[in-house]
Amino acid sequence: MRRPVVALALLAGLRGPAHGRLALFALSLSWLAGTACERALGPLAFLPLAAGALTIALGALVAADRPMSPPSAGILAVALGLLHGAWNGGELLNARSGAVGNALGLATAIFVVVALIAALVASLRASYARIVVRVAGSWIAAAGVFALGWMLRAR
Repeated sequence: MRRPVVALALLAGLRGPAHGRLALFALSLSWLAGTACERALGPLAFLPLAAGALTIALGALVAADRPMSPPSAGILAVALGLLHGAWNGGELLNARSGAVGNALGLATAIFVVVALIAALVASLRASYARIVVRVAGSWIAAAGVFALGWMLRAR
């Protein structure tokens, strides 16, 4: 599973069940919408760079562990879903066979992964466990910096 999906699930879990439920449904549905948009519009060149920047931002938000409102978590989930869904839609265009089934299967897998991770993190009560989650967020942000650097280097 992609790092930003895990980062969003960690962030939603840190913020509590309401954030987790909103992120769960918003991400899965917007991923499908993003896939459909990419298939309709064609390739968009900015997607990899935007996805890398969003990965860094989500990882940093997990590491910071600051309060946020449920709508802002939903906005992050929709942005992530649309960006990565569109990026994934471009790859599905290249596959040409079973694209709809693959898109539905991926959205279902994302739903399950986000549900499990967010629920696990939301159930954590010990302060050291929350620190471990925050460290994981900082590692995701660092991985996003490396990935974005490689993308920019290749251009």
